[in-house]
Amino acid sequence: QVQLEESGGGLVQAGGSLRLSCAASGRTFSSYTMGWFRQAPGKEREFVAAISRGGVSSYYADSVKGRFTISRDNAKNTVYLQMNSLKPEDTAVYYCAADRSPLLRNGVAGYNYWGQGTQVTVSS
Repeated sequence: QVQLEESGGGLVQAGGSLRLSCAASGRTFSSYTMGWFRQAPGKEREFVAAISRGGVSSYYADSVKGRFTISRDNAKNTVYLQMNSLKPEDTAVYYCAADRSPLLRNGVAGYNYWGQGTQVTVSS
């Protein structure tokens, strides 16, 4: 079991930036693939980005490529999502998730553990 806690959400104007953090409990953080998902009102939870256990590989949804960057610091048991050039359509609750598999999965069902989410609101 892993406990995940997101932080860093807030209100930002279009074109601005936010950096989300997800702190994980335990000392086995480096054994998990980590992902970020988001869910807007009336929509299904969707994949945003994933990063491999060692942080060497990453994978992004087409909607955020070139704007978002996922990273991790295994010494701090933390995964980050740097969000630049934010758009109103990025408004959602953002969740971090952990996956026991070494593969970079993009489906909700592929992740075993979830945080409670942090709200990101982008105004126009």
